[in-house]
Amino acid sequence: MRILLIKMSSMGDVFHTFPALSDAQAAISNLKVDWIVEKSFAEIPAWHPVVVKVYPIELRKWRKHPWRYRADIKAFFAQIQQHNYDLIIDAQGLLKSAWVMRKLKGKKVGLDWSSAREPLASWFYDVKVAVDKNQHAIWRLRELFATALGYPLPNSQHIEYGLNTQSWQPLENLQQPYVVFLHGTTWDTKLWPEERWGELGQKLAEQGLNLVMPWGNIEEQQRALRMTENIQKALKNNLHPEGHKAWSNLDSINTHKFIWVPEQQLSLNEMARCLKFAQSVVSVDTGLSHVAAALDVPMVVLYRVTDPLKVGAMGKKVQYLNSPLASQYIKQFHSSEQEKTSLAGLSVQQVISTWQNPQSLRS
Repeated sequence: MRILLIKMSSMGDVFHTFPALSDAQAAISNLKVDWIVEKSFAEIPAWHPVVVKVYPIELRKWRKHPWRYRADIKAFFAQIQQHNYDLIIDAQGLLKSAWVMRKLKGKKVGLDWSSAREPLASWFYDVKVAVDKNQHAIWRLRELFATALGYPLPNSQHIEYGLNTQSWQPLENLQQPYVVFLHGTTWDTKLWPEERWGELGQKLAEQGLNLVMPWGNIEEQQRALRMTENIQKALKNNLHPEGHKAWSNLDSINTHKFIWVPEQQLSLNEMARCLKFAQSVVSVDTGLSHVAAALDVPMVVLYRVTDPLKVGAMGKKVQYLNSPLASQYIKQFHSSEQEKTSLAGLSVQQVISTWQNPQSLRS
């Protein structure tokens, strides 16, 4: 059986789909999946062994200039139509994914009017599936796939991402043990203050842990470099004669000995390898937190103004810290008091306590 999957973005949405694929692979022995995904995430689907072919789509660019890219659009869909699919599943439930679906030939399945994020998308499906919206996206997708492909939804609450990472090797630059700081995110209101990252980094470095601070744009790179400098200064100022020998001469050692800020932006494959071999991860609400969750890396995720209950990173070794405003999806603070409240429950000590809690390291 060969199906075509439409799940284009975002990074979190893409990772939420893997457990459903693992369910389907276990239920259907001859299953093969081709996947339409945004070009920026094209490396990811192939990490699952049931995925045969990935079709990178540049929908965002096409929607802005459809006439300019009409030849590219035509060629893209002509390539897909060379295959006959038993089923086409829209796992996104948006008008943009329905637009892609409409241009394809085959039996089309998606969420019904009451289940889709954008109900009008359901008009384009031959088979409409009802799924409870009041549950995490992972469970919604598992239910959609089970109904669409005709197998019973597994009763187990266990999540199996099923990624094929056995051949992955650690990045050469990194020294064990290291902790990854995922400090970058899309909204300013989701950020954790730099001074708190700095304090946390200092405490972990004093324990002999190396730190990794990846970045995805110039702003994040500059933040990582500032935090590195501040951590170095704090360590130097707090040194004692009997202190850890690794920090005994900060003026002469290479920063990369214990804090690594990549000179170049890491690819998704490199970033995933970095996360896979980390001792632990501390993250704000960002797409890369879902990568770490899928790789079973012990992680603490800080939810300042977003709610993890429906779209949070989910995995066996993931721990959450929520502020009182975590369910409100605030993109701009309206007062200094609101901003202060959004950091309640997200102190450095609470992160350390959660990180050291055996529950965060459970296997």
